[in-house]
Amino acid sequence: MSEERRLAVLRAIVEDYVHTREPVGSRVLTERHGLGVSPATIRNDMAALEEAGYIAQPHTSAGRIPTDKGYRLFVDRLAEVRPLTSPQRRAIETFLSEAIDMDDVLGRAGRLVAQLTGQVAVVQYPSLRLSGLRHLELVPVGGARLLVVVISDTGRVEQRFLDVGAGPGAEPAVVAVDTPAGPEPDPGALDEGTLGELRARLNAAAAGKRLSELPQAFAAVVAGVDATLAPLARGIADLVVDTLGAQREDRIVLAGTANLARAEMRFEQGLSPVLEALEEQVVLLGLLTELASEPGRGVGVRIGHENRLDGLAETSVVASGYGGDGDTVAILGSIGPTRMDYPGTIASVRAVARYLSRVLPS
Repeated sequence: MSEERRLAVLRAIVEDYVHTREPVGSRVLTERHGLGVSPATIRNDMAALEEAGYIAQPHTSAGRIPTDKGYRLFVDRLAEVRPLTSPQRRAIETFLSEAIDMDDVLGRAGRLVAQLTGQVAVVQYPSLRLSGLRHLELVPVGGARLLVVVISDTGRVEQRFLDVGAGPGAEPAVVAVDTPAGPEPDPGALDEGTLGELRARLNAAAAGKRLSELPQAFAAVVAGVDATLAPLARGIADLVVDTLGAQREDRIVLAGTANLARAEMRFEQGLSPVLEALEEQVVLLGLLTELASEPGRGVGVRIGHENRLDGLAETSVVASGYGGDGDTVAILGSIGPTRMDYPGTIASVRAVARYLSRVLPS
């Protein structure tokens, strides 16, 4: 019974401290929470919790505050994630579904998380390296130049120019890809009919396949076309694979950074270390990726000194993966002080990640 009561005392301390931002004393716990025991018993429980490292006394004669270890126990065993209300869920779905393109979707998702949590939101762009091909479009743009439009299954749109038969002196203002060695395509290679057939074959071969499977699928297409078209088909196939394999996963959206300046955030080491840590995007994304892959409720939490970045030693990071058809293609997270509303933050991150997955192209 004493173990359960001490956990109840810890939960009450965490909840009160998050709400009031003031150290919590035994008398306050007795008055605010129906713990069913005397202040003396609560003081004994607080002493045991302090000895175990779950709470600490910041000043003499002050109440107690949770430590990183206390927050960890709270998150792992005590926190009850509050589901969002029906109006909140409808508002999230409506707001995201009204986006006009991928940039708008991710910008809206970041603003939503920042608004719901009152903290900083971090949204990673879907990585083309993890994507498949949703649709390929081929558009002749004059002469022997071809515009190749690559639409990934995460909704990213990339445009590349292919100079059919061009050499190293191709115009530097465009992304030009030399066609591989082999027979030169005839002047009619870029007519609408030929391109339409080639486009249909490549799209059919890519259907349902991830990046790692595309080279083999496209090789079969190249082998099946006329020899005069093989260099063009191979050039297009290589360009698509190279585009989807581009290292673009380091692009992120930050929203709500101004929230860190609010008085209630109150970082002991000041705001500068936190802002500098947010600029370390590669390391930050590595942390978010680790969190999103942790087993459990689909949301990872890293508290205080558990974070690898020194600037985040006074913060907690909550993150979840998102992606269409159940695949994680990127990460969404929230960063705030260790004195955060963990149940609310976890619920908000999880809900926005789910709706973001739903509105991604499938």
